[in-house]
Amino acid sequence: MPELPEVETIARALRNGGREGPSLLGKTITSPVVLWQGVLATPMTPGELQQRLAGLIIRDVGRRAKFLIITLDRGSLLFHLRMSGDLRVEPASAPPAPHDRFLINFTDGDRLVFDDARKFGRVWLTENPQEILVHLGPEPLDPAFTPETLQHQLKAHHRQLKPLLLDQAFLAGMGNIYADEALHQARLHPLRLSHSLSPQEVEALWSAIRQVLQEAIARQGSSIDWVYRGGDFQEHFKVYQRTGEPCPDCGTPIVRIVVGQRGTHFCPTCQKPI
Repeated sequence: MPELPEVETIARALRNGGREGPSLLGKTITSPVVLWQGVLATPMTPGELQQRLAGLIIRDVGRRAKFLIITLDRGSLLFHLRMSGDLRVEPASAPPAPHDRFLINFTDGDRLVFDDARKFGRVWLTENPQEILVHLGPEPLDPAFTPETLQHQLKAHHRQLKPLLLDQAFLAGMGNIYADEALHQARLHPLRLSHSLSPQEVEALWSAIRQVLQEAIARQGSSIDWVYRGGDFQEHFKVYQRTGEPCPDCGTPIVRIVVGQRGTHFCPTCQKPI
């Protein structure tokens, strides 16, 4: 958490304005401020950072998997929020909050703030984002990601579905929440082996992944704890964090197991092992 829908929501807000903040597009950087040195994935001195960023203009804000990408005149800033990161735009005169780790001040009096309570998030300043993103798999909402693409990938692995869907080299951006929801919609057990799926099951999984992510983005993600607020997809969960509650499709109590050290929720009636 945050996963693809939450990161996409943040990217759109930073690009277009939203979440109580203005758009970043066209803003000119005056100074970056590192409040915790560990936030920089590539350590550099404050002087080096200032020299590289001062005077640059933000041209675009986008997303790749769970990375936020801020495109500058020269180079890009990449943010990975990990477990507890978030980005907000506020007046530069506001006092820093306890968990703020990195600030970027702009000439118009605003600033971008990266806050991260657990300190797992990271920031990259790079001339070539692909050097950092090269290991990522296909985007699940990209038109190039087809049922045939997914079938080829699944057949190439002999792995359980749930941990495979969480593997960012297999499919970019999927996380625990949306993997559980997609598997339930596709009526597939999380421990099914990937190469065992029929073409019809692959089609169902492909469709479920896309539908779940699209609905979550439309609802601005899921707000399930203090880390990310503003979305309401959590009100539409079918299985995630509903252990013991009735499946909305058949009424069977939802079961929780641990798969690859991740809590996994499913309906034992709708999602049979074989």
